[in-house]
Amino acid sequence: MLKKIALISLFLVGCTFETPTEFSKKALDDTFITLENDSIQFRDIIATYKGKKVLIDIWASWCKDCILGLPRAKQLQKEFPEVTFLFLSLDKDVTSWKRGIERFDIKGEHYFMQSGWDGDFGNFLDLNWIPRYLVVNENGFVDLFKSIKVTDPEIVNALKK
Repeated sequence: MLKKIALISLFLVGCTFETPTEFSKKALDDTFITLENDSIQFRDIIATYKGKKVLIDIWASWCKDCILGLPRAKQLQKEFPEVTFLFLSLDKDVTSWKRGIERFDIKGEHYFMQSGWDGDFGNFLDLNWIPRYLVVNENGFVDLFKSIKVTDPEIVNALKK
């Protein structure tokens, strides 16, 4: 019995469930596409909003849950007009992404995740579901790392911080 307890304890100590508060170098170096079809590293995207709180919404126009969450995201934009809403798309291609922005009338900052789910940014997030929401504070630190429902009260808590 003691051996089992020791093994379980060792396993629990060895498994850390840390939530990142900063983006990894690889995630920062990952390249995205702008609406003007230019390449930009994530580090340059996030640096643009330094000094502002940012809600990152990872979505795709084919994703039913993403689309169903848009009305609440738009409501959050009205409730928190000082927050930058950064939409990162996992659409299959740039044309679908741009069409989705227009079709669903999504206001905010938009970039296409050309490296997809398995790129350095997606791997940093351990991305396995969308939508995915993060909140980055004015100093560039991640206050909320993982939320998959726009109705998650932790999003509002992080935005109010």
